[in-house]
Amino acid sequence: MQHPGRVCDRAAMSDTGHAVPPSNPPSARTTMARGAARADYRIETVLSIIDAAPICHVAVTGDDGPLVLPMAHGRIDGTLYLHGAVANSILNAGIVGGMCATFTCLDGLVVARSPLHNSMNYRCAVVLGTPHRIDGGDKAAAVRAVSEHVAPAWSHGRAPTEQELRRTLVVGMAIEEASAKVRSGDPLDEPEDLDGPWWAGTVPLTSAWGTPVDAADLGPGIAVPPAISSFAGG
Repeated sequence: MQHPGRVCDRAAMSDTGHAVPPSNPPSARTTMARGAARADYRIETVLSIIDAAPICHVAVTGDDGPLVLPMAHGRIDGTLYLHGAVANSILNAGIVGGMCATFTCLDGLVVARSPLHNSMNYRCAVVLGTPHRIDGGDKAAAVRAVSEHVAPAWSHGRAPTEQELRRTLVVGMAIEEASAKVRSGDPLDEPEDLDGPWWAGTVPLTSAWGTPVDAADLGPGIAVPPAISSFAGG
């Protein structure tokens, strides 16, 4: 995927870098009842948020009840990919009982005249599907998709060995149901508060990668690869 230079950059919404599946009407589970005016069911919007978010939160129901954990992710076309150790409990529980993944980009604070109306500007997406184990020739491509989403350095670094791939559980989940929700703009205050003495407005949030720092054990003469410095501050 095309790695955004800025974390959760809105520019990532304009070009996901992959073919996208056709848009589908929302399912019963992804149709919004509250805040329906902010709902966006276009698959292009959902995929752009997936690509912009540095991590996702994965929810499953296991033997000990519900569990949600943050995880790195990758995407190829309309399939989400996750990976971990072969014994990873959340991935194995997802294969057995199903999985939900959420993605959030926070764009700023919204400060209202009344604290009860304080809010945030954000872009978020919810994705549901049927997870399945990835093996064979597709496994390396899926691992690369996750790795490239974390840092675009696959071509620079050493390729995984067969033994490393055998120790890695890779899960793919086709995006079968999804919805996005987006809030932007000013606070929504009560009409009677508009002439009051209280400040109201927004505080934009920007997140950027810093200048790359060499590892303490890095050998002499090894420069930061262009793929890293191009999106970071180096």
